[in-house]
Amino acid sequence: MPPKSAEPTLSADLEFRGLIHQVTDPTLARRLDAERFTAYIGFDPTADSLHVGSLLQVLMLRRLQRAGHRPIALAGGGTGAIGDPGGKTEERVLLSPEELATNLAGMHAQLERLVDFGDAAGQSRAMLLDNGTWLNDLAVIEFLRDVGKHFSVNQMMAREAVKTRLERPEQGISYTEFSYMLLQAYDYLHLFDEQGCRLQLGASDQWGNITMGIELIRKARRAEAYGLTTPLVLKADGTKFGKTETETVWLDAAKTSPYQLYQFFYRTEDSVVGGYLRYFTFLDHDTIRTLDGDTAEHPERRAAQRALAREVCTLVHGAEESGRAEAAALALYAGELSTLDEQSLLEVCAETPTSTRGRATLDGAGLSLVDALVDAALVKSKGEARRLVSQGGVYVNDRREKDTDARLGRPDLLFDRYLVLRKGRDYHLVCFE
Repeated sequence: MPPKSAEPTLSADLEFRGLIHQVTDPTLARRLDAERFTAYIGFDPTADSLHVGSLLQVLMLRRLQRAGHRPIALAGGGTGAIGDPGGKTEERVLLSPEELATNLAGMHAQLERLVDFGDAAGQSRAMLLDNGTWLNDLAVIEFLRDVGKHFSVNQMMAREAVKTRLERPEQGISYTEFSYMLLQAYDYLHLFDEQGCRLQLGASDQWGNITMGIELIRKARRAEAYGLTTPLVLKADGTKFGKTETETVWLDAAKTSPYQLYQFFYRTEDSVVGGYLRYFTFLDHDTIRTLDGDTAEHPERRAAQRALAREVCTLVHGAEESGRAEAAALALYAGELSTLDEQSLLEVCAETPTSTRGRATLDGAGLSLVDALVDAALVKSKGEARRLVSQGGVYVNDRREKDTDARLGRPDLLFDRYLVLRKGRDYHLVCFE
């Protein structure tokens, strides 16, 4: 076996992973290797949980911290009351102070699992700050005098987010949202003054906001600060990463279970799984290259997807929950549902069509399997059900059933309540009450 490559520098690692989209100074990558920075990323507290679309940015803070830099996670308790107009076709609903407080508390708990806020981190100890602590008490005249005078309205109207909204005359943009970019610039100035912060990071759609903060520091303090953006993460079809047809994929286990998070990443398309391994894991470069080769030569093995799902689930929920999620996924595909605990069974079947029956239907001669298949809409007719059963295409829990006259009773239930019917890869969960 060839020796592993030497540990790369931070800049080399970011380059390999494709995490550098834009920089405000071409020397920044080299300086990240030679100097120690305090760097921050802002997070919008529009919900009480972060989602997988935020994960790349959180992991950027973790990467910086591992390289000896000090990360700041900035929660927008102040700017969150307004909302960034970028990427929006209409003004956001303003959040109440109570909603903001709830959302900030949820974000805090999740960030603590991914970035080290403990004393053991020493000078690289992460900080979690809320910009509401300085923006909420900011005097209007002071703000206009010290911040607003440095930017022209022409410059602000040239911003893409503003132009897009102005092109909709029936909608436009309120002064409230128009001021967002100045408030974010002020955040950078405040962190520069109070924390010595010289680097702001964010997704590529934050480039304009980041450069305004750098300009404010240059004009107001005659000092140099920097910005770095990461690429927007898209799915193979070009749609926004982290969104499904029905809901956002959250980092809160109560909103998106560890199994669902595992499955989300396990279903990653071959064309983007290599990029996701680079963005969302800390696997070394040699391992990622090996997985790239496996995807190209043996895509049916889904080794890269399995590694991606395992690594992300472990980062977000810990090794134990990740192990449970992987075991549940393997049980589903290997036909070993009876090996799962009740919680895992329900997680596996969370997206499965479900119906409810009375327990009395299992008494006496029991429930006809043919009738159960028709009622579950796994087949269109009793004739189709009989043919499918006789051909060995039907499973009751993990058991292949080939008897067309089979009847189901209480001994067939999992956890004395559930029955899983399967036709090929189509599942149906029957709950008995």
